[in-house]
Amino acid sequence: MRTDYQKYLIAFSVLLLLFWTLSCSGRSGKIKETGGQPTGILNEEIPVKLIKIISPDEDAGFKLKQPVKITLATEDKKTVPDSVTVYFSGNYVTTIKSDPWEYTVSSAFTLTTGRKSFKVTAYKGGKPKNTIARFIVIYSDIVPKKYGFKVIHTYPHDRDAFTQGLFYDNGVLFEGTGENASSLREVNLETGKVVRQLNLDNSLFGEGITLYRERIYQVTWKSKVGFIYNKSDFKFINKIYYATEGWGLTTMDDKIVMSDGTNVLYFYEPDMFTVISKIEVYDNEKKRDSLNELEYINGEIWANIWINNHIARIDPATGKVLGYIDLKGILPPSDRDAETDVLNGIAYDSKGNRIFVTGKKWPKLFEIKVTE
Repeated sequence: MRTDYQKYLIAFSVLLLLFWTLSCSGRSGKIKETGGQPTGILNEEIPVKLIKIISPDEDAGFKLKQPVKITLATEDKKTVPDSVTVYFSGNYVTTIKSDPWEYTVSSAFTLTTGRKSFKVTAYKGGKPKNTIARFIVIYSDIVPKKYGFKVIHTYPHDRDAFTQGLFYDNGVLFEGTGENASSLREVNLETGKVVRQLNLDNSLFGEGITLYRERIYQVTWKSKVGFIYNKSDFKFINKIYYATEGWGLTTMDDKIVMSDGTNVLYFYEPDMFTVISKIEVYDNEKKRDSLNELEYINGEIWANIWINNHIARIDPATGKVLGYIDLKGILPPSDRDAETDVLNGIAYDSKGNRIFVTGKKWPKLFEIKVTE
C-alpha cells in the first residue's frame, strides 16, 4: 500500500509534468513571436512628417528687435495637421491652426544678441506627430563706435607679473597673475611695488579677480575651481566651482560676471556661485570671441580681446558691442622685450573716474582717457 507521503509525491510529479508540457507548447508562459519581434511592437505608431520649414534658413541673420517671419508647409496635402505650435528660444510664441502655415515672431522675442532656436511641433488627433528645430543668429543693430585713447599718467608695473585680473578699490590696486607664478597681489599704484602677495598652488593657473562685498573672488584657467578671500588680509574663505574655463571677472551690481574665452558672458549669483543668466556677445557682423579680462564701467562691461589691442564695450542687457577702443601703440617698442605679452588688465576708479590698463609682463600701467 502506498503511504500518504508516496501519494503526495506522485501527485506533485504529475503537476510538474503538466506545467512543463504547457510551457513548451507555445500556448502559455511564452510571448509568441512574429518575424523575430514581439507582436506588441507592431502596434507602435510610426512617426509621421506633417510639416516642414521653408524659411528662415539655418543660421540666417537678423538684427536686434527685428521681427522674424517663419514660413512652414505641409509635407503631404492629404495629411494636414490640426495645429502647429511655435517656440522661440525656448518660449512659447503661438499656435497656428490653419493654412497659411506662417507667423511673424514679434520684436519682443529678439531683444538679445546670439544664436537662437525656434521649434515647431505639428499635432494630429490631439497628439504631437512632428517636431522640427532650426537656429538663427541675432546680430547687433548698430555699428560699433571706434575710440582712441590719450595717456593721462604712467605708473611703474612689475615686469614679471603675467596680469590676468585687475581692479582698483579705495586707493589700492589689486592684481591677479597667472602662468608659473600665479598669485593674488595688493599693489601700490604709485610705485608698482607689491605690498602683499598670496601664491596659488603650482598646479593652478590664476585668472580674473573681482571684489564683491569686501571679498575677493579669483578664478583659474582650466581647473574649474576658484577661491574667495577676505580683502583685508587675503584669508581664504571658500572655494567656488564652475563648468567652463575661467578667464575674466567683474562685479555688476549684485552679480559676478565671468568670461571663458568665447563670446559668452556668464552672470553668477555670488553666494552660491550659480549661473543665473548669460549673454552671447555680437557686433553687427560677427560674434565677438576671445573675451578676456573684464571691468564694469558706468553701465557697460569692458572686455580685453585676447591677442588683440582692442577693448570691447558691451551692453550687458542685450549683448551687443557698443564700441571698440583701439589701444595699439600704448606700450612703446622701447618698453618691450622678448617676454612682453599682450594687452590685458582693466581697472576703474569709480570715485576719481579714472581708467587704468596694462598688459602681461608689461613694465608700465597707464591711466587713460578714451577719445572719439
